[in-house]
Amino acid sequence: MDYRDAGVDVEAGRAFVKTIQDTVEATHRPEVLGKLGAFSGFFQVPEGYQSPVLVSGTDGVGTKLKIAHALDHHDTVGIDLVAMCVNDVLTSGAEPLFFLDYIATGALKPEQLAQVVTGIAAGCRQSGCALLGGETAEMPGFYNPGEYDLAGFCVGIVEKSKILDRSKVQVGDVAIALPSSGVHSNGFSLVRKVIESAGLSYSDRPSLLEGQSLGEVLLTPTQIYVNPILTALREGLSIRGLAHITGGGLPENLPRCITSQQAIEIHDKSWRVPPIFEWIAATGEIAIEEMFNTFNMGIGMVAIVPPSEAESAVQWFQRHDWNAWIAGVVIDGDGEALLSTSIG
Repeated sequence: MDYRDAGVDVEAGRAFVKTIQDTVEATHRPEVLGKLGAFSGFFQVPEGYQSPVLVSGTDGVGTKLKIAHALDHHDTVGIDLVAMCVNDVLTSGAEPLFFLDYIATGALKPEQLAQVVTGIAAGCRQSGCALLGGETAEMPGFYNPGEYDLAGFCVGIVEKSKILDRSKVQVGDVAIALPSSGVHSNGFSLVRKVIESAGLSYSDRPSLLEGQSLGEVLLTPTQIYVNPILTALREGLSIRGLAHITGGGLPENLPRCITSQQAIEIHDKSWRVPPIFEWIAATGEIAIEEMFNTFNMGIGMVAIVPPSEAESAVQWFQRHDWNAWIAGVVIDGDGEALLSTSIG
């Protein structure tokens, strides 16, 4: 017997690394030292920082991968993987520097996983960070045939004096919302249950989705907010806090950027909830409170700014081709998000 008889193809693994080498190295920044293939990656701290602080984050894509597997469509979930990590790191005001991935599969399928890495590289380019390295683990019998799992790890940097934390937020500050691109990468266990219970497939095209299939809408990658937020900070926009709206929705994530003596009051009529959420709620007969506690409902990032700069902040994002709107205000409270829960 040999390793291949046990289900692990070492030669396929080596060929896979060669296949993705150019894709990975195309993401490298000047601070990257060395080439792909070493036991570890090397990254030189950028110049110009007086008191640099490293910021780290890790996440995965979750059961959204089940849809990618079902549709054999793998070039967008890599963007999701990067987005979930870099958006978290961004909330401290940090610039993402480099990214590492971990791919685990039952049997290596080089073409399939090359699509995944292509997506990861695309996400890294969108966020300006280097794909520094990663690990591909082949584990026969652990995953169903053709399936894989993903985990990502990001490191960013921020000047210590410019770290965004909840201590800077004041009562009266205004919440500026930036739109999500859809469901992003949270709540897919519920989404899949709704589709299964309704007897539908990912190729179905509900009228509410205006001609798009469920698969097309659900595999839309998570929006990456790095470029507009970092540009805004560099140009002097007074952002005092940021919240990445992930699992738990607005109620769980908004309180993470305010103090325990504050609350954020969200005006739910300030935006139109995207059709995919209306469809999920109606098809699954899901209570509106449950929808808001599970999904982003159309808001992917919230920036907290002084009231005197709220209108100019909205105009700044709009000038830079980003939809943005005033969604709420910081008030006295007990560290919660207060919002009405209606759709439409």
